[in-house]
Amino acid sequence: MKQLLIFLFLIFVVAFAADAQCSMCSAVVESSQKTGSEFAEGLNGGILYLMGIPYALLVFMGILLFRKLNRDNAETEA
Repeated sequence: MKQLLIFLFLIFVVAFAADAQCSMCSAVVESSQKTGSEFAEGLNGGILYLMGIPYALLVFMGILLFRKLNRDNAETEA
């Protein structure tokens, strides 16, 4: 129970700190859009890149797990 409380506290602290960064980024993007800069497009591309990597890793690990389980099942049936 104590570990769960510590874990929840740490999640809350990290989430609170991350929220502060989002407002700073949005202020920079809004100001750069007003000046005609392409900073916002680069930031969006970076966010999509960072968001896509974990999903690609999950798919890759899922394929490896699927192949391993099917190979093990084929060996036990033969």
